[in-house]
Amino acid sequence: MRHEVGRHKLSEKTKLVFQISGASVGEVKIVSDMHERKAEMARQADAFIALPGGYGTMEELLEMITWSQLGIHDKPVGLLNVDGYYDPLLALFDKGAAEGFIKADCRQIIVSAPTAHELLTKMEQYTRSHREVASRTSWEMTELGYGKAAPEPEEEASC
Repeated sequence: MRHEVGRHKLSEKTKLVFQISGASVGEVKIVSDMHERKAEMARQADAFIALPGGYGTMEELLEMITWSQLGIHDKPVGLLNVDGYYDPLLALFDKGAAEGFIKADCRQIIVSAPTAHELLTKMEQYTRSHREVASRTSWEMTELGYGKAAPEPEEEASC
């Protein structure tokens, strides 16, 4: 199995001076802030993969999970669980589902594996857990602070 990947970096303006240096590979797109970065990432990505990381990685991961739960996107969200790094977080998600805070269907939003090959295989087999995805125009414009929020759905989301 071969995966074609593009090389793109989204970076907010405040980090340009300190964090981007040297030769770039692929496209570098400058955005105003973290919120715009996540919205742009959600628009352009086919899937989301979190490698072991800190608070920023976890914040972005949880936002992509939440956006999937809300039906904003239907793309797979994966955790590369190297050496069990994410085991405690996955256990927390399991506990949340067991205690009724996370719907069982929503617990399936996360795909995890210890190797990249296994993770990509699982992500290719991913099926979304919700019935509908919000109109891209409505949420993108609202997320970036333009226009009015999309109307509330008449039916509760499945997860």
